[in-house]
Amino acid sequence: MSRDKEIYVLLTDTGTVLTKIIRSFTKDPLNHASIAFDQDLNEVYSFGRKNPSNPFFAGFVREDIRGDFFEESMCALYKIKVCQTTYNSIRLQIKHFEQYQDLYKYNLVGMLGVVFNIEWERRYSYFCSQFVATVFDRSGVSLVEKSPLLVTPGDLQNTPELELVYHGKLHSYAGCEPITASTFRTA
Repeated sequence: MSRDKEIYVLLTDTGTVLTKIIRSFTKDPLNHASIAFDQDLNEVYSFGRKNPSNPFFAGFVREDIRGDFFEESMCALYKIKVCQTTYNSIRLQIKHFEQYQDLYKYNLVGMLGVVFNIEWERRYSYFCSQFVATVFDRSGVSLVEKSPLLVTPGDLQNTPELELVYHGKLHSYAGCEPITASTFRTA
């Protein structure tokens, strides 16, 4: 089966209070995970803040990585080559999330489950890395050898299934500021 389509996994650190709390438990430098359908990061999806200034209003979002919320973010961008069937399955799932986004909430309780190694599934609720792992898993691609309910961004960063494309300041990569030798590093 031909693997001619690419999908991207973007890991970021926005520097928010929540990511600092998450980092204190995970020890991972990047604590937010998203799925992107293009290398230019024009189409990026995750579970996070629906309003950047309100951390309590969260759920399924299409992220604007060029906005102020991600201005100081560090990131790692990974790619995975998949077959057309897998690509279509992931696309279809994202379309479903978009169509029914009012049903979906952020799974804060599930994040606590990760801390205590308890699989805490809540209907219509996901945290970011659970969302990424679940979407791939439902499409037949297991990124991590554990339940999506326990997957952290660090787990995604360490999976051999993903190939590193870029590591550094997100806005440097995304064309939001001039790229210099000190800010642009490729794999």
